Parts: sequence; structure tokens; C-alpha cells
Amino acid sequence: MTRILVLDQSTHGIPAEVYVDALRARLPDVSLDHPKTTDEALELAADATIITGVHLPDDVLAAADNVRLFAGAAAGYDHLPLETLRERGIALTNASGVHGPNIAEHVLGWMLMITRRLDEGMRRQARHEWRHFQAMGELKDSTVTVVGLGAIGQAITERLEPFGVTTIGARYSPEKGGPDSIDEVVGFDDLESILPRTDYLVLACPLTDTTRKLIDEDAFGALPPKAVLVNVARGGVVDTDALVTALQKGKIHAAALDVTDPEPLPNDHLLWDFENVYLTPHVSGYTPHYWTRVADILTENVGRLASGEELRNQVLPQAPDSSQTDS
Repeated sequence: MTRILVLDQSTHGIPAEVYVDALRARLPDVSLDHPKTTDEALELAADATIITGVHLPDDVLAAADNVRLFAGAAAGYDHLPLETLRERGIALTNASGVHGPNIAEHVLGWMLMITRRLDEGMRRQARHEWRHFQAMGELKDSTVTVVGLGAIGQAITERLEPFGVTTIGARYSPEKGGPDSIDEVVGFDDLESILPRTDYLVLACPLTDTTRKLIDEDAFGALPPKAVLVNVARGGVVDTDALVTALQKGKIHAAALDVTDPEPLPNDHLLWDFENVYLTPHVSGYTPHYWTRVADILTENVGRLASGEELRNQVLPQAPDSSQTDS
């Protein structure tokens, strides 16, 4: 029998109980455990065939002798014990796709605010000042480069399509192309060549050895001064020192950051005080639909795991010699 252990963790302020309720409604025939203490989690881990949560503590993993799948409840997985999972042949999935609609709307909201200078309108409202100002322009006919064409990147380009922009996607494997909402696809090696014609640079890629500090001093030097940086990926994709310098020297027009490096951003960091830097504390992934979408992924994968099919959102496969049927 499939036994799912739901670790008592929350993400984006949404309690895991919402996840548990959603799983119970979708999987009434599956044994579901939701421990409240570490000792209880360690005891229940021994019989779990699937563990799910945002984090996977080492002691829980060590106690889970029968686990076949860790169903990550976050899109990122660089914080997980990947080598141990590989060595033990435990499959890993993530929550990619859950964030598509909400993060895409977050990005679009920033772009519209900056383009139309709505923040300046709010400042003048606070001063009770009725005085005209000029907007930066329009999204129409601008060029938006989206780095990372996973579920989030594609959701961003789809929502941009009605605005009449040209979209360029940058990805690890440009030969895969992109959705119909993409006008051009390039590899990361060619990214710098397209930056001079980029009006909005949107980062929606994972943090890897390849993408760490991908947007560095050279990248900022290649962007036009009117360019806007939007980062909903990871703070480490941007060289923070180079970003600060670019802002100080007017090499870019503005930066909208949901993630920073370091994170949380220290109180005395220079980024707080730029009028053309817009910060949110890693909340673009928030949506009241978060856990129900994660539950949909795991529900589908319970059946796929039993039948030996490739898992939805699979990051690491289950080792062939560890496949077994549920009784």
C-alpha cells in the first residue's frame, strides 16, 4: 500500500494543512501521515513510500528505508540532498508549473508599473500633488528577453503576447525551440549578443553552475541604458555588486527584484535606497492555489509510480532496480 508522509512545512505563508486536505480529497485510498513533531516524523518515515514537503531533513531521509519518491513541494531543488537521493535511487519531482500564472502576473505587473511610471503617480498622490508627468513609454514594440523557458518562462511569454512585444527566449538547449509566444530562441552562450536590443530582461531560470552570476558586469555593459532587469529566478543569477554599480552609473533604467543575493537583503544594503529599484521579499510565488496545484501533481504521480511510468515534473528518476509494485 502507498504511504505518503507529508512533512509539516509551509511555503509562501500557506500552511501545509491545505496540502494535506487536498491530498486526502484526491487520494482517499492512500495512507496519509502528517506528523507534527520531529520524533513522529522519524517514526513514520520508516514505512513511507513517498515523502513530500519543501525540505527533506537528513535524519528523516536516513530513517526512510522504503521511500521511492520525494515529491518536492517547491520549484527549486538545489537545497535538497541530491547526491543521497541519486545514490539511493530515490526519484525526485518538483513543483514546476505551480508558479506559472502567479509569477507571470507578478512580472507583468512590474513591467506595466515601470513602463507607465505608476510608482511616480503613487508618490505624487502621497504628497497630494496634482502635477503631470510623462510615462516611460509603452510595452508595445519593445523587446523582452526571458532567460529560462520552463513553465514560468513560458507563462510569462504567453501573457506578454497580447501586448505586441517581441520576445526572445534564452535556454540551455535552444534546439528545443519554444512555444508560439516566443519569436526567437537562443542559447546561454549567445545571450550577450541579444542584450543590446533588450528592453526588459526577465530572469526565470534555475540557479546552477551555468547561471550563477550569469548577469554580470559584461551583461550590464551590453544592455542599453533604457533596459529594465526583472528577477524572479534566484538572487545568485545576478552579480549583485555589478548590479549596484550599473544602477549607480545609470547603465540600466531600473531593476525589479523578488529575489536577492544575499537573501534576506540586509537592512543596510544599498539596493534598498535606489528609487528605481523595486523589491518584494520572495513572494512572487505566492498564490492561494499553491498547495492544490502541488496536490494535483503528486496525485498524478502516485499512479505513475505504481505503473513504472516517467513521473510528471521528474528531476531525478527512480533507480531501475528499486522499482517495485504496491500491494
